[in-house]
Amino acid sequence: MTSDFSPGGRLDRALASLRGLALGDALGSQYFVPVNYPLLKRRELPSGPWQWTDDTEMACSVVAVLAAHHRIDQDALARSFADHHDFDRGYGPAVNRLLRLVREGGDWRELAAGLFNGQGSWGNGAAMRIAPLGAWYADDPEQATHQAEISAYPTHQHREAVVGAMAVAAAAAMVGAPDGPPSAEELLDGVIALIPKSAVGAGLRRARDMLDYADAATVAAVLGCGRRTTAHDTVPFALWSAARSLNDYEQAFWTTAQVGGDVDTTCAIVGGVLAAGKVGTPPAGWIAQVEALPEWVPAFA
Repeated sequence: MTSDFSPGGRLDRALASLRGLALGDALGSQYFVPVNYPLLKRRELPSGPWQWTDDTEMACSVVAVLAAHHRIDQDALARSFADHHDFDRGYGPAVNRLLRLVREGGDWRELAAGLFNGQGSWGNGAAMRIAPLGAWYADDPEQATHQAEISAYPTHQHREAVVGAMAVAAAAAMVGAPDGPPSAEELLDGVIALIPKSAVGAGLRRARDMLDYADAATVAAVLGCGRRTTAHDTVPFALWSAARSLNDYEQAFWTTAQVGGDVDTTCAIVGGVLAAGKVGTPPAGWIAQVEALPEWVPAFA
């Protein structure tokens, strides 16, 4: 039997988060299909199976690298991203090109640093894939934040994208803590304390101040919901939604999905964060509708 914080116990927890992430991603992505718009308004599920997107594919690489190295090895992570890159999973054009060039022998350091006229990408891709790392480090949110920072650089080197990943990993680590998840206020305060000053941090402070708002659409109008696919337009709302429903995966999903925006990514973040803890278990019937994870992902320890 594995202990909670042996490599095997960490892997079990990371895989549970991964499955919650994949569910949020796969189910959220179904509501980009016009025929399913009315179902979302009625909180009805589309027919399965539900296919996941690049959010899950990249998260699988994060888990595989953690299982192999017990930490983030940037070169191994970049190789895994490139080797398992499926163009049809919905990657953005910049990352599609970057991963193709890495696969052809390019240096991820130069390629990622050169994106967007040398500013690096500030998209939400580093944040969407990282919740399982937070679950892996559930006994150490500071280390989760540090490893998440390292994990962002192979594809996203803009500071906001990096901080977005740090924030999501910190949240997942706190939700998966041995003594159970904190309160909503404690969660957002804890994340804010662990990340540097940034637009993501400013958004999280606004999110904390809006925890008593019941109307998610109003909150999304203030915080953003991923329509611009930037980290600071995505992470604050996703963590607000997760904080509001720490014990209820189903409620968190509907709250997140119904405001629109980058639904697969916001729901992937929320799903991965909640499933990092024992009280945020996804509905079994929903999990059964999700496309299986790739065979190269490590099995439960």
